[in-house]
Amino acid sequence: MAEQQQFYILLGNLMSPDNDIRKQSEEAYDTIPGQTKITFLLQAIRDAACAEEVKTMAAVLLRRLLSSSFEEIYPGLTVDMQTAIKTELVTSIQTEASPNIRKKVADIAAELCRNLLGSFSSVWNFPGIFGNQQQHYMEVIKRMLVQCMQDQENPQIRTLAARAAASFVLSNEGNAALLKHFSDLLPGILQAVNESCYQGDDSVLKSLVEIADTAPKYLRPNLEATLQLSLKLCADTTLTNMQRQLALEVIVTLSETAAAMLRKHTAIVASIPQMLAMMVDLEEDEDWSMADELEDDDFDSNAVAGESALDRMACGLGGKMVLPMIKQHIMTMLQNPDWKYRHAGLMALSAIGEGCHQQMEAILNEIVSFLLLFCQDPHPRVRYAACNAIGQMATDFAPTFQKKFHDKVISALLQTMEDQTNPRVQAHAAAALINFTEDCPKSLLIPYLDSLVQHLHVIMVAKLQELIQKGTKLVLEQVVTSIASVADTAEEKFVPYYDLFMPSLKHIVENAVQKELRLLRGKTIECISLIGLAVGKDKFMPDASAVMQLLLKTQTDFNDLEDDDPQISYMISAWARMCKILGKEFQQYLPVVMGPLMKTASIKPEVALLDTQDMENMSEDDGWEFVNLGDQQSFGIKTAGLEEKATACQMLVCYAKELKEGFVEYTEQVVKLMVPLLKFYFHDDILLMGALTTSAESMPLLLECARVRGPDYLTQMWHFMCDALIKAIGTEPDSDVLSEIMHSFAKCIELMGEGCLNNEHFEELGGILKGKLEEHFKNQELRQAKRQDEDYDEGMEETLQDEDENDVYILTKVSDILHSVFSSYKEQVLPWFEQLLQLIVQLVCPSRPWADRQWGLCIFDDVVEHCSPSSFKYAELFLRAMALSLCDTSPEVRQAAAYGVGVMAQYGGENYRPFCTEALPTLLGVIQSPDSKVKENVNATENCISAVGKVMRFRPECANVNEILPHWLSWLPLNEDKEEAVHTFDFLCDLIESNNPIVLGPDNANLPKIFQIIAEGVANESVKSEDACSKRLANVIRQVQGSGGLWTQCVTMLNETQQKAIQDLLNTA
Repeated sequence: MAEQQQFYILLGNLMSPDNDIRKQSEEAYDTIPGQTKITFLLQAIRDAACAEEVKTMAAVLLRRLLSSSFEEIYPGLTVDMQTAIKTELVTSIQTEASPNIRKKVADIAAELCRNLLGSFSSVWNFPGIFGNQQQHYMEVIKRMLVQCMQDQENPQIRTLAARAAASFVLSNEGNAALLKHFSDLLPGILQAVNESCYQGDDSVLKSLVEIADTAPKYLRPNLEATLQLSLKLCADTTLTNMQRQLALEVIVTLSETAAAMLRKHTAIVASIPQMLAMMVDLEEDEDWSMADELEDDDFDSNAVAGESALDRMACGLGGKMVLPMIKQHIMTMLQNPDWKYRHAGLMALSAIGEGCHQQMEAILNEIVSFLLLFCQDPHPRVRYAACNAIGQMATDFAPTFQKKFHDKVISALLQTMEDQTNPRVQAHAAAALINFTEDCPKSLLIPYLDSLVQHLHVIMVAKLQELIQKGTKLVLEQVVTSIASVADTAEEKFVPYYDLFMPSLKHIVENAVQKELRLLRGKTIECISLIGLAVGKDKFMPDASAVMQLLLKTQTDFNDLEDDDPQISYMISAWARMCKILGKEFQQYLPVVMGPLMKTASIKPEVALLDTQDMENMSEDDGWEFVNLGDQQSFGIKTAGLEEKATACQMLVCYAKELKEGFVEYTEQVVKLMVPLLKFYFHDDILLMGALTTSAESMPLLLECARVRGPDYLTQMWHFMCDALIKAIGTEPDSDVLSEIMHSFAKCIELMGEGCLNNEHFEELGGILKGKLEEHFKNQELRQAKRQDEDYDEGMEETLQDEDENDVYILTKVSDILHSVFSSYKEQVLPWFEQLLQLIVQLVCPSRPWADRQWGLCIFDDVVEHCSPSSFKYAELFLRAMALSLCDTSPEVRQAAAYGVGVMAQYGGENYRPFCTEALPTLLGVIQSPDSKVKENVNATENCISAVGKVMRFRPECANVNEILPHWLSWLPLNEDKEEAVHTFDFLCDLIESNNPIVLGPDNANLPKIFQIIAEGVANESVKSEDACSKRLANVIRQVQGSGGLWTQCVTMLNETQQKAIQDLLNTA
């Protein structure tokens, strides 16, 4: 007790105005052991007799202690002591009379929770805030939160309690029973949202957004009240823009995270007018149309927030619900005399295209006819919005939009591009033309080429003059890109116009050296390289040297460019295009190009863990993007330079692909750059995902380049890659990136061959693949459970099918990896494979979805093809499934089963002979069924034809060859499955070379038919000059060539295309 009293005196002295007393007290405080400090400080806080200023000081010191010395002190405390601290804090929050002290204690509890959540690296896998005592404290926690949210005298306590309740819900988002138990806290949270907003505090509203994002089903019992509150706040113009946008964010987030639940509530209809009303919130700006700089969107503005919300809601809820809700509103706005309403209506039309794709596609004629009228609107900002809508639709509805409306749209955009008095509109019309031509089929664009080129040239010349006279550049920047886009689509058809543009474009690059013209210069460099690629090496070569010198000069000055110089990414891409144009001749420029390219590709993204206050201080204008982690914490990543990094990584891949062994000098440094990218786990940013995908894609290409240095160098490089690739397959969360990594790994194994994986690799890989297969089955079960959910509807089914397609795609990559392992290691890998065997057997069960059965059979096909005759020990696990699958309703399953019969005949060995005999009649039945050649069945049928050929070729004892052969010949050639087509031509060559009387017919009567089969195969590229059988087929033709009348008879039966194909074969084989 005496020690505690001494401590109270010490706390009082720490606040003394006398510096000497305070300094001595600080020194004395520092000598007290940490555990003792905690005990004394807690006692001071709960001591009712203690002065408030002393209690306040104790609370501040305890929070500081937990903040600065948590790791040194807390883990060393006994479990009882740790539990006592938590209990003490919870009790104090409930019983403390002073609002100030209660807030301080809540801050201490928050600090303790933050530390218990662990470091940033483990933020995804933390224990409950109350550890294993949570269940014990459940009612205490609930009573405390309810009591505090009902504290009528202290609004601040009510706000803090609501935030604490939200945090507790978020930290238990996976515990459905707990969320249900705590559902009666939600009305209090909603009340606190409403009250705090009008006190200028949006922290509880932000917590509500987090609940909508992470635990949306918690809101279900009070969803109507949640929506009504959000709509009320959103509509209240007395609140700040940020508060109104946050209220809207609750609804929009729910449309993404709980779309099916939201679709059942009529209140959602009222959110559409709210978004549209926000989009009308525009300012008059007399100078807008003459602006020469494209300023970034003001993301804080209501107009941008409303547009973004509409886009997301359309994607979340789906067009079936959104389009009927919004269509009439938009039509009314477009007829409003106030330009702001017409502008908002057109921007809304742009925003909903992606989400309402299917429904809008059905009425595109009506929409486009109406939309094009606004290209003539009296107000320039409405014409701008019309161009925006055209450009967005050209992307969202490509290529249907281009095919249906090319004549009207090109004419309208060219006319709008002539609006000399409104450069901003002119530039946006050019931007819309870029969108249109990017996805326009070449054949549709060619008839307009003369008119397009003429307009673009006239505008370019005029704007070049304006640049010289006035320094304006915005329209010229867009027109240069329009020219590039037209050339890119037109390809060799652009050759006649090459000389019209190239001199002016080179002039811009030579002379646009001022800082304010960097973007123009970069876009012009892009344009020149795209035109060069379009017209081809022959046309471009006379200018190639001059262009290379211009690029080299820019490259030499590269070190002087600022990091955010837009020329960097354009230069990097232009070099890669020059590499494609020049081929091996480009190798001489690598020493100049690679330094800056590697520097850009090596940019390291700056990351940080931030709370809400930090985020507000680090605005998105500074190049930061944020990923919400819950509890008002976010992961921040600085995206400045990331686009250039992603582009640079893609260009390195391009060099490796184009130059192959010519790139070998740089493979080591590129590998050292690319491999660490696979380990960057936080990459919600789309640019980083691009860099990661590129990193994976580069691995087999770099190994290909390094081959020239010999096996030791190659093996060393592979060892550097291998561990990282395997670990990335196990940890990568994004399915698109994961599939690319798995594909790359499979390619690398095929390239490296047997011996590339050691025992540790096999052990880790086996565990990962087993995990992927188990996850596949678990995800299917979860989707089935969701189909029983009370919110299940058609929209949710679409989402579930998308998820299923993603899962199946990963399954295909598991199959790819197993294929590469089987083809490299053969039978010796079967003991390792057995850990996966039962999971693969599960895939081929008749009750599984067709995609599971298809890929399960493909895996067993590989086992038979590469691991026979040992594969037969597993035959009883898959033969029955394969036999049943030959008649499956799914053509993909039939195809996999038919391929399996073919490889059994070719590689399986004697043990599979009975099965081949048994399968043959079924194969013949599938081929001869009336619908066997319809589009969806043709691949499966061709695999059946090939399988029949393989049985006759490798297991003739299983078939009546003489009876089947005439039919088989009548089914040739195979046009869709190129791989199997080669097998059939190989067998056909065997038969012809052995003078098989059935194939050749009496007096070679079948030769004209054989010529037709060969000609069709060559014309359809079913057989290529590099295929071994092409030489054999050419020899057959040459033998007939010397026989006079027979040659004439065979050739006259062929049409012009077939005759050319025969001639091509003779010339190349």
